[in-house]
Amino acid sequence: MVREWNSGGRKSLMCTARPGWATMSFRRGLYKNSLHNIQINLLDILEVDIIKKIVKVEPLVTMGQVTACLNPLGWTLPVLPELDDLTVGGLIMGVGIETSSHLYGLFQHCCVSYELVTADGSLVKCSKDENADLFYAVPWSHGTLGFLVSAEIKIVPAKKYVKMEYHPVHSQQELVHLFMENTCSNNQFVEALVYSSEKSVFMVGNMTDDAEPDMINPIGNFWKPWFYKHVETFLKTGTCIEYIPLRHYYHRHTKSIFWMLEDIIPFGNNPIFRASFGWMVPPKVSLLKLTQGETIKNMYEKYQVIQDMLVPLKDLGKSLDFFDKELDLYPLWICPFKLLDQPGLVHPKHHQDEMYIDIGAYGTPKAKGFSTIPSTKRLEDFVGKINGFQMLYADSYLSRDQFRSMFDHSLYDKMRKMLACEKAFPEIYDKVNRNART
Repeated sequence: MVREWNSGGRKSLMCTARPGWATMSFRRGLYKNSLHNIQINLLDILEVDIIKKIVKVEPLVTMGQVTACLNPLGWTLPVLPELDDLTVGGLIMGVGIETSSHLYGLFQHCCVSYELVTADGSLVKCSKDENADLFYAVPWSHGTLGFLVSAEIKIVPAKKYVKMEYHPVHSQQELVHLFMENTCSNNQFVEALVYSSEKSVFMVGNMTDDAEPDMINPIGNFWKPWFYKHVETFLKTGTCIEYIPLRHYYHRHTKSIFWMLEDIIPFGNNPIFRASFGWMVPPKVSLLKLTQGETIKNMYEKYQVIQDMLVPLKDLGKSLDFFDKELDLYPLWICPFKLLDQPGLVHPKHHQDEMYIDIGAYGTPKAKGFSTIPSTKRLEDFVGKINGFQMLYADSYLSRDQFRSMFDHSLYDKMRKMLACEKAFPEIYDKVNRNART
């Protein structure tokens, strides 16, 4: 199809034909209406090589597929983002993170190689040893260097359960201290859910094959409480240990779409609803987007925030203060990750690995005077000043100069020129930024 586009005169820039409603992002992909759409229906796991410890997958393979395939074989991905419908392509071309990222980095850092179809219709493979510049330029590039058709990803041994330790926290200072202490530990999973400016629950987890039978909690069963509600109970009951089946752990936030489902089904966590109709949730995000009317879409954009901001660990305290002031939105999802000093669009400013924190804010802010655009802009300005990054699945209001200041375009621009992308693909900014679509 790319070669047909070339022979047909290159009348417009290209993008994938996957409709905007089919993606996990709540952003509207309006740019697709004016571009040449290329069908890429590649959704298979191609190979599991336990000798090389690699799985080869196509771009539309979901995290649900990956765990269903790998976990019964005794393997898993080093970084496996939690929502079932997240795709490999989205996690590479965008970004992926999980509670093991303090050990392994982002999803992209677990990838061994990519295969792309470039602007001239060629199939190109890249890795750290082959076409290395392209390999490091691909993550976060949002399909603006070529079309991803496969990826090889590292796999690591898996065990049956995750031993979870829940620690209620009653001050921001204590929470920051726990992150400082545990991001350098050997705990396999680290995260926190923040319920107010002072109250949160800090969690660490480790895989194990041994579990005390009366302490096993299969949280993924449809009749079980939503995970964030379950976690909140430990603020009253105190520190607790339980064992969660591995696949249930990986998809612990899927059932309630973190806590976004509460806005759609306010009674969804009621025990009667869970027992009777819990098997029906979550609704597919793609279905929700497809069936939304224009009024509902506008209300979401006006009154809701769906943002992940990546900030240096050393600035976690003042970042939480800023989120509280600008949004007053809880819960917040807090996940640490190691940002590796590698070439590309996103890397530490000081040329050495650095620990960062993902602050995930999803829902309706209660801050007095909140207004989506000016409040988000102030949040973006703050994150930029502390050398942080904005996840680009969400609406961004950065100016083009701010965008280029936040994301290092030097390697990206080099590859765009080398691969003749200027007349084949839009730039990242023109695909993800609201300023480019108004």
